[in-house]
Amino acid sequence: MGSPEYNLAVLGQIVKHIPGKLIEKLKVKHKIQTRAFSETSHVVAMIFAQLSHALSLNDICDCLHFHKGYLAQIRGCVPPSRNGLAHANATRDAALAEELFWTVLADLKEKYPGFISNGRRYPGLPWRFKRAIHVVDSTTIQLIAKCMNWAKHCQQKAAAKMHMDLDLKSFLPNFAIVNRAKDSDPKMAWALCEPIRSGEIVVFDKAYVDFAHLHHLHQRGITWVTRAKDNMCFEVMGQQLSEEEIQQTRHMYEAGIFMGRQPIVLSDCRIRLTMEKSCAKYPDHLRMIEACVLQDGKPCLMQFITNQFEWSAYSICELYLARWGIEVFFKEIKQTLQLADFLGTSENAIKWQIWTALLTYLLLRLNAWLGGWKRSFRRFFTLVKGVLWSQKRLSTLIALVGKKEQETSPPIRLSAIQMQFDFGNI
Repeated sequence: MGSPEYNLAVLGQIVKHIPGKLIEKLKVKHKIQTRAFSETSHVVAMIFAQLSHALSLNDICDCLHFHKGYLAQIRGCVPPSRNGLAHANATRDAALAEELFWTVLADLKEKYPGFISNGRRYPGLPWRFKRAIHVVDSTTIQLIAKCMNWAKHCQQKAAAKMHMDLDLKSFLPNFAIVNRAKDSDPKMAWALCEPIRSGEIVVFDKAYVDFAHLHHLHQRGITWVTRAKDNMCFEVMGQQLSEEEIQQTRHMYEAGIFMGRQPIVLSDCRIRLTMEKSCAKYPDHLRMIEACVLQDGKPCLMQFITNQFEWSAYSICELYLARWGIEVFFKEIKQTLQLADFLGTSENAIKWQIWTALLTYLLLRLNAWLGGWKRSFRRFFTLVKGVLWSQKRLSTLIALVGKKEQETSPPIRLSAIQMQFDFGNI
């Protein structure tokens, strides 16, 4: 199980939240054969690559070799050779790393329920919603086309894609798929939304508009919100707003009067799809809301569609605008962790790096919550990166950072003689 925490380097304090024999159990389950370089050593090496922002296999192997004494205290891990780590990434099934992430997440939900419910919440999420709110989106991870034929996306480009179902109340993934960028978003949405339960809310970008899928969600009792495509054909069946309300909001829109960041609802109507194929896929009525929202400080007209007819139009608009939370999540993952320079070219190696990046993010978020960290995730990552081999408690280091920021240097007061001496020749 490793040494006590006060003997562990910060890297070991982060890794210790992975259940003790879990990696070895998954190794047996996925029929992975190892010799000197164990599967636990492999996972720790890949987590270290994320935390240190290693640019190459040599970076990882050399640094772990120099600190092999500290590394041995982390469940008896050993430093890999360059060829050994490259071979492990290429041949050991990345499904192990994927299952490891989800198993650790489930274990943390059980051990630390406060981490899930109160750990972090997207600040743009309306507080009045008590249901689970899912945001489904994808992000493209650019690769090198010349040596990654399996990931060819365009003529001279290669990319992998991470499709995500993010829970805005915990700011953690509920479901994720890592695959080639060729796979379309609407196609992957069926799998992403399968775990969502009746009564919960899911928000999409308009790239995910597939009326067959939306009607499937509607029949399952799931509330969905998305944007209408520009070429959508429909007819208005009735208005949700009175003529007075429409005239009032039109006047506010023409005058540019915004109540804070609250959107201006211009119309709220019940519609029916008129295209034969679309109508066959979604035969029920939809609700369409046209609103003017502030985007980067500038007014922008948007049309939202939903299967929810009871909530106010403002609530529907706010739900969609909260979708920006998943863009914040992708930004944290891609700009903080090591998802720019890859350690291998095979599909398996790429998946190893992406899944261990998500695992590292999860472990960092937990340690930040346990230590009472109140600042940004990026700042916490920078702190951990600088003290990876320190044997001080991570909670102590977090407290020291907070104490230093609270201390302010006293103002410098110069006597009249000092001022005359210092500035008399100016």
